[in-house]
Amino acid sequence: LLELLFLKGAESANRSEVNMKNAPVQFLCFDIGGLSSTVQFVLCSIGVFVFYLLYGYFQELIFTLEEFKPYGWYLTFIQFCFYAIFGFCETTLRRDTTRKIPLRTYWILSLLTVGTMGFSNASLGHLNYPTQVIFKCCKLIPVLVGSVLIQGKKYRLLDYLAALIMCLGLIWFTLADTQVSPVFDTIGLAMISSALLCDAIIGNVQEQAMRMHKASNAEIVLYSYAIGIGYIFFYLIISGELLPAYNVSSKHVMETYGYGFIFSLTGYVGIQIVLQLVRTSGAFAAVTVTTCRKAVTIILSFLIFSKPFTFQYVYSGLLVVFGIYINLFSKKNPEFSFRKFSKQLYSKYRVQQRKFIVEV
Repeated sequence: LLELLFLKGAESANRSEVNMKNAPVQFLCFDIGGLSSTVQFVLCSIGVFVFYLLYGYFQELIFTLEEFKPYGWYLTFIQFCFYAIFGFCETTLRRDTTRKIPLRTYWILSLLTVGTMGFSNASLGHLNYPTQVIFKCCKLIPVLVGSVLIQGKKYRLLDYLAALIMCLGLIWFTLADTQVSPVFDTIGLAMISSALLCDAIIGNVQEQAMRMHKASNAEIVLYSYAIGIGYIFFYLIISGELLPAYNVSSKHVMETYGYGFIFSLTGYVGIQIVLQLVRTSGAFAAVTVTTCRKAVTIILSFLIFSKPFTFQYVYSGLLVVFGIYINLFSKKNPEFSFRKFSKQLYSKYRVQQRKFIVEV
């Protein structure tokens, strides 16, 4: 979910940096700025696939441990601890230790981040992994609503059409899941929907904060996750999950803490590569690559982890992908309008009709 948290912020941060073209292009600590743009794109795309496929694999693998399924919030606690450590290391190495965003804003961002990642992890105890991924693909829906309500943004007809198509795909996918999946209940749907709702608010709050204070991504990671540790720890205590989750994790150290470390590390490295992909190739290319990665994740989930399958998953998934690309088309072609498009089609039809009449 780091990808969902920072794609939007990366674009706004990029626009504010004057000398971005002269900035080094880092890929796993190596400067690849001297390579061609095509090679940079290929390397970053491979990195996104490798690290996020590992991220998804270990996330699902952790929840194959039946005893650990009820403790998604404890996994989030582990994840936040690792992310805070990674963020501290990065800010120290980059010598970016001066906080730019007010703590009051971080209290809000952190709470929303806890909601996004906590509800997402907890939903895996109630849903199939592919269902969770397909829901996360549809973040446009809550983001669209959140942008209208929070920032007063106006969207075009294509964006609303994309959201409608995604909704239809989600409904179809969910109906298929209720028929064939042994791991499904409405609590899981409520959890993943809550995660998307928090994510929609995060995108808007973070975009405003980054624009106003010019903060780095490393700073946001450090403070959002460090403060979030306190939120989750408090929840685990009052819910009574802390000791049972700790006892289960102590019996299965590798399956929880070990896999949790790899899960967190691959997610953290993955987002750094996504950010470089945004900087070098643009948000359109980045979203295209990450969408393809999610499709491969779903396919591998069915192949590696045995679960029932129906072709309704394929059809509804394609409908969601179609909605995503309508949204991307809308962003890439801001001047597009149905009226102009219909006029162009009609004029081409008239030209072809005249040619046909002349030939006859």
